[in-house]
Amino acid sequence: MDKQKRNRAAILSALSKLGAPASSVSLTQFLAASGHNLSERTVRLYLRKLEAEGLTASRGKRRMITEKGLAELRASQMLQRVGYLSAKIDQMTYGMTFDLVTRTGLVVVNMTVVDPRHLAACEEEIRQVFALGYAMGNLLALLPPGESLGDWIVPPDRLGVCTVCSITLNGVLLKHGVPSRSRFGGLLELRDGRPTRFVEMIHYDGTSIDPLEVFIRSGMTDYRGAVRDGNGLIGASFREMPEKARDLAVQLADRVSAVGLGGFMEIGWPGQPVLELPVSPGRIGVVIIGGLNPIAVLEEHGHRVDSRALAGLLEYSRLFHFDELPKALAQYL
Repeated sequence: MDKQKRNRAAILSALSKLGAPASSVSLTQFLAASGHNLSERTVRLYLRKLEAEGLTASRGKRRMITEKGLAELRASQMLQRVGYLSAKIDQMTYGMTFDLVTRTGLVVVNMTVVDPRHLAACEEEIRQVFALGYAMGNLLALLPPGESLGDWIVPPDRLGVCTVCSITLNGVLLKHGVPSRSRFGGLLELRDGRPTRFVEMIHYDGTSIDPLEVFIRSGMTDYRGAVRDGNGLIGASFREMPEKARDLAVQLADRVSAVGLGGFMEIGWPGQPVLELPVSPGRIGVVIIGGLNPIAVLEEHGHRVDSRALAGLLEYSRLFHFDELPKALAQYL
C-alpha cells in the first residue's frame, strides 16, 4: 500500500511539474528521469484510477492534473515537507559556489514557469519592478522548453524565468565567515517608495511552502501600486546576523549589488529594531528584497503561473540584465 501511495503521488507530482496535458509515454519518461521506474502499462492503470477519483482529467489521449488532484498532492507531501524549507535554505547556502572576485560559479535562483505570451504582455512592468529596486538585483535568465533546474523541467510551449534568490546573499556572507539566520518572509508595506513595516509574515521554521509563493498566489501583493506611485505591498524577508559582523556584511552586500545580485534593503544597528521588529541580543536585523517579486506582476494581471523559490543552482554566466528581456524573449514568440 505504501508503494502504491508513493507511485500515485509521483504521477500526480509529475503531472503538476509538466504543467500541460501529458501522454502516458511522456509521463513514463519523465518518471524514469526522476528515479521512478514504472512501465507504461502500469502508468496507464494508475491514470485510470486517478481519473475515476477525479484527480486527473482526459484531454484526448493525454492527462492533466485537476484542482482536486493538486489538493491531494499537497496533502500527501505535507508531512514530508515539515521543516523542509529551513533545511533547503541551509542546503542551498552551502551548495552555492559563486565567487565575487572571478564572478563565476553557481548562484541560487527561483524559477517560474510561464506562457511566453503572458510574459511578453507584462515585460514592461516587470522591468519597472527591477528598475525601481523592488527586485533582488538586476539579473534574470530564461530557460527554454525541455531544460531542467533542480527537479523541475520546463514544459513544452512554456519558459522558465529564473530570478536571483535572496539566499544567494546568505551564501556569499557565509563564505566570508558571516553566518546569517533567515527568520521569516513577509509582505512589506511601501509608502512613497520607502519601506515602512511588515504587514504579514510567515516564519520559515513553521512552513513547508515559501512565504512569498503563498502571498503571490493568494493575491495579497500590490506591485502595480508600488510601480505606479511607490505605495504598495511587496515581498521581503528578515534575517539576523552577529552584530560584530555588521561592517563586513555591508561591504560584502555592496560588492554583491555591484555584480547585479542584490543587497540589503534595510540594515539595523546592534540592539535596535528594524522596521519596528525586535532583534535578538548580540545580533543585527536586515531586510532583504524578495527574489520572486518581478514575477508577481503576472499574477496581478490574472495570469496564473507556477513559481518555485529556491528552485536550484544556476551558473552566474547564464544571467542577463533586465533591460535585455525583450530581446531575449523575442526568439520564443
